[in-house]
Amino acid sequence: MGVGGTLEYLSDLVNNSGYKHKKKKQLQTVELKVRMDCDGCELKVKNALSSLTGVKSVEINRKQQKVTVTGYVEPNKVLKKAKSTGKRAEIWPYVPYSLVAQPYIAQAYDKKAPPGYVRNVDNNPSSTGTVTKYEDPYTTMFSDDNPNACSIM
Repeated sequence: MGVGGTLEYLSDLVNNSGYKHKKKKQLQTVELKVRMDCDGCELKVKNALSSLTGVKSVEINRKQQKVTVTGYVEPNKVLKKAKSTGKRAEIWPYVPYSLVAQPYIAQAYDKKAPPGYVRNVDNNPSSTGTVTKYEDPYTTMFSDDNPNACSIM
């Protein structure tokens, strides 16, 4: 270690002695569905979300009732701030139509969804109906695949 490296090491020790490093938040995009009817509602939501620390941009699409917030923010804090305006808000519940295997099942299809979108549904086999095949025991008993079929006859 040279003199420069030693000085740098000592400088770091002195500067960080009483402070712990916070994890730096990652840049992310949070999409919300917020009920907005007029320009005043839109402006109120935009001003409230822009006042959050770490917000880089706020984009609003009133026709789709969609608000996109980009920045170093946490989704729960953005949602809480949007609800504080008095508007009904939730995390964006829709995904593009092409990403869903069965877009017309009762859980996914939503009349209020914007064109080209359906509701985001988990693809768990337990949530969908299961089909079981009934197998007759007498058919397998006398089958050629059964090694004990000769002893039964």
